[in-house]
Amino acid sequence: MTSVTENPAALTDTAGTDLLGRIRELQPLLADNSAQGETDRRVVEDSITALVDAGAFRIAQPKRYGGLETSMRTMLDVSAAVAESDGGTSWVVTLCNVCAWMTGLFPERAQDDVWASNPDARVSGVLAPTSESVKVDGGHRVSGRWFYNSGSWHSQWAMLGIPVTDEHGVAVDQGLALIPRDDLRLEETWFVAGMKSSGSNCLIAEDVFVPDHRVVSVPQAIDGNYATERTDEELYRAAFVPLLSLVLAGPQLGMGRKALQIVTEKAPKKAISYTFYTAQADSVAFQLQLARAAMLIDTAHLHAYRAADDIDDAARRGSYPDTLARARVRADTGWVLEHVTKAIDILLFAHGAGSFAEVNPLQRLWRDSAVAARHAVTLPAVDYEIYGKALLDRDDQITPLI
Repeated sequence: MTSVTENPAALTDTAGTDLLGRIRELQPLLADNSAQGETDRRVVEDSITALVDAGAFRIAQPKRYGGLETSMRTMLDVSAAVAESDGGTSWVVTLCNVCAWMTGLFPERAQDDVWASNPDARVSGVLAPTSESVKVDGGHRVSGRWFYNSGSWHSQWAMLGIPVTDEHGVAVDQGLALIPRDDLRLEETWFVAGMKSSGSNCLIAEDVFVPDHRVVSVPQAIDGNYATERTDEELYRAAFVPLLSLVLAGPQLGMGRKALQIVTEKAPKKAISYTFYTAQADSVAFQLQLARAAMLIDTAHLHAYRAADDIDDAARRGSYPDTLARARVRADTGWVLEHVTKAIDILLFAHGAGSFAEVNPLQRLWRDSAVAARHAVTLPAVDYEIYGKALLDRDDQITPLI
């Protein structure tokens, strides 16, 4: 099968290409562990260990700490390759990697706190400031509950949204705080229909001290004003919200590709019940469904890669994209989710009721894709409205997250 989804130029750096090869070698292990991950509601530890050893969690970590410091495009491709075996595992890889990227935006002192003594440390995170904070000498005392913290079982640090207050208790900013996982409690709250193994539980802080150097401003980050002193590092010049949004498309690309592969490979041997067709592949109706699904998945890849290239090119040049360009990335992300979920629905109709057997990986792909596509930052209708308002240069935008 030849399509944009198998473009050999998909990766833009040697380190990413080598890593993708190692992940492909791990795909049978990840797939074998996927059912157990669903049962446990967390990724099987053997899978995490294998991915750590392969370097899958290092793609957005600075080279100064042994990371690969790759690119937005590589982040998409790595997440997609893992998702071909299991969506929940890919979600954990994706969220830990994007949180590693955000850690790279903090002052170097904070980055040292995370990685200097443990280069393999992983970070999970929640942007929403569902917490309280009190300004104290040298930092903040933070209490709160953060849903839903994907990868919470497998991280050593958490990056959590907080209101930044002054000495009078007045909120003056919205921040992201880096907190050691040992300072937080975990409450199991992730009981869902899909992405079960992502372990997206609730983390709880009770009067935890966070020093000033481990808090950064979200509004400043949205505008591209980062706290890192390392302004020469291209990856950490990438646009904040576009990267946070687009990275969530990576698992969808892999799940779409895998669904198409399964249905295509089964077609020559699977009959269409209650018809004279002994092979789905002989049916023109099936052929049309397969072609439409393949085109939808290819379209998703084209938009994802365009958006990734926009982010990477701007970071390389050291220029921050304007509002219209950033809004288009959000629209591209919504387009990916809409078209992959439509493609999977078509493929399940084409494949038939057997798609929903528990032993059939299609049902897990369908559930995982459907749940992940409803993430609040990537809802297609919201993303399109943001882009439409930006195209019209309106002053009534619905969110600062652009």
